[in-house]
Amino acid sequence: MTPVLLTAVGVGGATMVGALIGFIFKNISHRFHDIVLSFAAGVMLAAAVLGLIVPSLEAGGRFAVVITVIGIFCGAFCLNLIDRLVPHLHRLMGVDSEAHAVSSAHLNRVLLFVIAIAIHNLPEGIAAGVSFGSDNIAQAITVAGGIALQNIPEGMVIIAPMLAAGVGRGRTLLIALLTGVVEVVGTLIGYFAVSLSTAILPFALAFAGGTMLYVISDEMIPETHAHGYERGATYSLLIGFCFMLVFDFFIG
Repeated sequence: MTPVLLTAVGVGGATMVGALIGFIFKNISHRFHDIVLSFAAGVMLAAAVLGLIVPSLEAGGRFAVVITVIGIFCGAFCLNLIDRLVPHLHRLMGVDSEAHAVSSAHLNRVLLFVIAIAIHNLPEGIAAGVSFGSDNIAQAITVAGGIALQNIPEGMVIIAPMLAAGVGRGRTLLIALLTGVVEVVGTLIGYFAVSLSTAILPFALAFAGGTMLYVISDEMIPETHAHGYERGATYSLLIGFCFMLVFDFFIG
């Protein structure tokens, strides 16, 4: 249980780390953001495949392939449903971060962006928690590490828009903290759900993997390819994937 609690705090705390970086470097370039986010996408991609989907196949028994495929699509459909209720993150990332007169419409757009991030953090946290159900701590850490890395640039990008919209520094930091707390809650939900019934482990692992694949394809890659730095973003994703591949090979 202790590793799960530490992981939950680490995954949620990564958002705060990103938020603090956002405070220090208020004008983060699109190039830097896209490179960092692409690296995180590559790490998450490897973590989803090696830490969730492959273990799902190994634990699924006779109908492993069927269970894993269904689980992946159920995870994707779940986030697709969330996206129907909450606007896509990459559409809201374009909030103008330059100083200007504060309007209620602009502030509402920024807050909607923050809420969208918080809602998307829940299934990511669940993915981290579910990974501990396989009893392979190395794989669980791989998944949690991938999610945590993704949370750092996520925390970075929510700071400037809120400050530009007139939100106070203290309140901005508190809001960033709350988005991380959502992920902590999700991690604990995922862990206890699998602990109560190990029979659902193969499906739960695949479900979590599906949510991560959906986030990578639907949110992270479009965002990193939206500002003219596609080539660098692509290589950064490959570096992130290979980094996690090497890590899993030596640690797993």
